[in-house]
Amino acid sequence: MEPFSSLSAIAAPYFIPDIDTDKIIPHRYLRKPLSAGYRNFLFYDERFTPEGEEKPEFILHKEPFRQARILVAGKNFGCGSTREGAVYALTDFGFKAVIAPSFGDIFRANCLQNGLLPVVLPESIVEELSGHLAKYPGAKVSIDLQAQTVVTPDGIKHHFDIEPSRKEQLVKGFDDIGITLEQSDAIAAFEKRYHERLPWLAHGAKG
Repeated sequence: MEPFSSLSAIAAPYFIPDIDTDKIIPHRYLRKPLSAGYRNFLFYDERFTPEGEEKPEFILHKEPFRQARILVAGKNFGCGSTREGAVYALTDFGFKAVIAPSFGDIFRANCLQNGLLPVVLPESIVEELSGHLAKYPGAKVSIDLQAQTVVTPDGIKHHFDIEPSRKEQLVKGFDDIGITLEQSDAIAAFEKRYHERLPWLAHGAKG
């Protein structure tokens, strides 16, 4: 995944509580390969008619929100099932971060594992931000992961929390496997010492 350090981008208001992962991507599309373009299925039932026509009133079909890279959502965003496809749909659409008062726990973990930054801010601030974005389309929000701050269009800086290990993972652009491979030399040294101390294990494995 791509490293995340800072971002200044158009933010789209989607301040609706309890959006579950089935609304983010309906389950019927999860059988499709990623090559099908999961961006096409993001919020599908809200974005499109049963005939597959765009609903022009949906926020992501309005300019300039088609270019939004930050989604400002309601509380408990990503609740429901564990489907990782919800994160794939958001990132494939182009989103780099989601700001909300709270997230579904598993959805948040999936975000961090796939390079999508989940930012938690107080509900009153997120609601005010969402209203500003709706009133002034194209307004930008700036996120600095190193400093753990969000600067809203009014110029006010807000701090957010993130676990140090997850922060490092995002800054480096590593998933869990990448983090493990950082310790390749230490793992190889351990295995060498281990087999030197217990050589019979290697012989037993060959037999």
